[in-house]
Parts: sequence; C-alpha cells; structure tokens
Amino acid sequence: MLKRLSTSFGISTVSYNWRPSLADHEHQILCLLSRNPSRHLSLQIHSKLLTAGYHWNEYKRIVIWNSLLRVYSQGVYPDDALKLYKHALQTSPSFLPTDTFTVSFLLKACANSDRPILGRLLHSSLLKLGLEFHVYVDTALVNMYSVCGCLHEAMKVFDEMPDRNLVTWNVMITRLVKLGELHIAFSLFNEMPRRNVISWTAIIDGFTRANRPREAIALFHKMMAVDRLEPNEITVLTILPAVWNLGNLDMCQFFQGYCEKRGFIASDIRVSNALIDAYAKCGSMKNAIKLFEEIPANRRNLITWTSIISGFAMHGMAKDALHWFEEMEKQRLSPNHVTFLSVLSACSHGGLVKEGLGFFSMMVYGYQIKPGIKHYGCMIDMLGRAGMLKEAEKMALDMPVEMMDVVIWRTLLGACSFHGDVGMGERIMRRILESERDYGADYILMSNIFVGVGRFGHAEKVRGLMDEKNVPKMKALSLLDWRSKNTCMLTRRP
Repeated sequence: MLKRLSTSFGISTVSYNWRPSLADHEHQILCLLSRNPSRHLSLQIHSKLLTAGYHWNEYKRIVIWNSLLRVYSQGVYPDDALKLYKHALQTSPSFLPTDTFTVSFLLKACANSDRPILGRLLHSSLLKLGLEFHVYVDTALVNMYSVCGCLHEAMKVFDEMPDRNLVTWNVMITRLVKLGELHIAFSLFNEMPRRNVISWTAIIDGFTRANRPREAIALFHKMMAVDRLEPNEITVLTILPAVWNLGNLDMCQFFQGYCEKRGFIASDIRVSNALIDAYAKCGSMKNAIKLFEEIPANRRNLITWTSIISGFAMHGMAKDALHWFEEMEKQRLSPNHVTFLSVLSACSHGGLVKEGLGFFSMMVYGYQIKPGIKHYGCMIDMLGRAGMLKEAEKMALDMPVEMMDVVIWRTLLGACSFHGDVGMGERIMRRILESERDYGADYILMSNIFVGVGRFGHAEKVRGLMDEKNVPKMKALSLLDWRSKNTCMLTRRP
C-alpha cells in the first residue's frame, strides 16, 4: 500500500525489490501525512503500521504518533484521535503522554468532539506529569474548556498561567466573545501587552455580535491609527455587518476600495460575497449588481448567487430575483435552502403566488430539500397577502407538529386583519393564546379585525382583556437618517 501511495504522491521507492528499513518507512509515512493529511490516508497508514508489526512498544518515533494525532484531531472525526490514544494505552499500559504536542492534539480532539469530561481526565494526568505550566499545553486547555462551554475552568487555567503568549490571549478573548462575555473579553483585550490583527478582529467581532456597530467601527479605525495594523480578509468580513447595520453606504464603498487595493476581492470570494450582501442591506442594489457582474463567472459560487438573489428579494424586486435564480441554474449550480428562502420571500413580497408555489414544489420534490419553518412562513405569508386564507391555514395545519411556532399563526392573523376575515381570525387567536398570552400586538390585531367589520363591542372586550392581563403595549420605533447620523427614536402610543 505504501508503495502505491508513495508513487501517487511522487515519492520514489528506488526499485521494486528494495526492502525499506524502519527509518525509510517512517520517512515515507511522514511525507504522506504532510502532503495529504486526510482521514482516509491516516487510517490506511495506521492499519499498515499495526499489520506490519510496528506496535507502540516497538517503535518510539513520537513524531509519527503526533502526525497521526494531528490529522485525526483537526479533521471532522476527532474521536479517531482519542481512539488511537486509547489503543496505545491498551497496547502498552505503561504509556503516558509525555510530549507537549501529543497532549495538545489530544486536547484539540476533546474540544472538537465536545468531550469536556475526557479533557478533565487529561488535565489531571498533566498535573501528575508536571506539564500543566507549559504554555502550549495550557493554551490547549484554555481552548478545550472554553469550546466545551466550561468558562470557569478556562478562566482558572488562564489566570494561573505563569506565562502567556499572544496565541493564549487571542484564544481566551475569541472564546469569550463567542460565549457572549464581551465585557470580560474587552477587559482582557485592554490588558494585552501586545496585540495583533487577530486580537483586534476578535474584539471587533464581539461588538458586532452585540449589536454595537458604532463601537465596532471605532475599534476598526483605532486598530489602523493607533496600532498601525492592516486589517486582513477576516477583519473585513467581521466589520461589514456593523457597516450595513448602520446602513452606511459611504463606508461600504470605502471597504470595497480598500479590498480592491489589498487584492482581497481578487483572492477571496467571501469578501466579494459579503460586500454584495452589505450593499444590498445598505439599500444600493445598483452597487451590488455592479460588483456581482465584475466577478468572473467561474469564480461565482452558490453564496455569490444567493447574495444577489436575496438582495433583490429584500428590496421587493421579485422578477429580478427570479431572473438571477434562472441564470444561476443555467450555470448548473444547485440552490440550497437559503437560496430557496430568498426566492420564496421575493415571490411573497411580489405577489407571485403561482411562481412561489412552483418554487416550493421544486425545492421539495426537485431538489429534495426539506422545508424549514422559514420556508413555511414565506408560503403562508404569500398566500395570506394574496387573500388565499383557506390555503394558508391548510398549509399551517399540515406543517410538522414539532416545527409549528406561534409566529406562523401571527403571520396568518395579520393576513386575517388585512382581509377582514373575522371567523378565521378568532380561530387563529385562540391558537395563539394557547401558546402565548403576553404579546400585545396579537390583541391589537384582533381588536382591529373587529373594528374593521363594525363589531366595536368585541373590539373593546379584547382591549379590556389586554388590560386585565396586564399585557404590555408595544412601543413604536422610528429610524431616522439625519445628516448621515442614524437616530433611533422611541415613542409611546396611547
């Protein structure tokens, strides 16, 4: 097998009758693992080693052991690394991990397979071996505990570390951000003795995730002005949601220019996709389609097409959305559930009922994609807007029970309010109250339905029920763009 694999990867075995030594085998194995670090190859090599008699108590080349563990732990089957380790323990009971790389790969496997209990056992063995104060091992422990959601243990290891490198700080801050602990993350960020672009990207991501776009953008500018660091592609992908959250078209254009100058658009399709999405959410489909058309056809992927289709859908440009969907199909790209959600949304807002029903059927029967609650929501909204209330109600009743959500009934109640269907509105309202009784908009909609048909007494009764149950009234929101500054105004309606 090794001879065949070596040939396929350009590693000569000199001659067919040459019998390689153990050292030669090890060299070939390392070359194969470094050139093609796949699970399939790793399993083949692992099997070959065992069947050839290279058992753990016979060869002590720790570098091969670590190479196999690295491939297993970083792949999609991290449990393989743990199984390999267990096998080694069973083969040589006296074997214990004494190499820091071995331990780091095992902890990585525990993190990627969400095995905190096994990670704690490994941590205990490290204490006995005196490896707990090694910076690489401690960093792997911080990562393992935080990835598994054990924040207290992660912080304890971090606080007790005598030495921390830049990777340690970045791991801790990144995990805190992902766990929603922005306050702690920002505090640690300000304590860092040195920061790199990964540090800044992590904290910018935290403010973006926390819906604090102004602070995220301020940090972006500070990174460039104070630390004089150039953002990379990931930084741009992180900051763009803050840009479109503010609807700042000028800044969106600035980032496109910056990305073109740095070569990000030419080298990373993700950046182009994110910019198309940002332009659409900033209200400029003109810029979005211009950028889309500048991307060579062979570089456009499914996300590129979905981004432009979604952009037209959110702007109510249904026919344009369907046109680009058809163009995508001509490129022999198969749409996914997100693409279909965008198309169905376009049909809903564009009143294209026949087309919407066709796309829903295509999704389910043509592409074998199981519809989710958002797909059903789009269909029910589309039918409701078109006045096809009975069909909308039937689709809601035919939904899988485990998928049913009160939002679906609220969508239908809104349609009943728009079309003045009192009977169905009362049925839907009863279903809503079975699930949730404290959402003021439901009562307001039902009251409006009664008012619309002149049943003022019933409307007053619904309003009274709302006051009786102390259901909070919804506040009105207005978003104004005053001299390029977005202002959110809260007002109370009587």
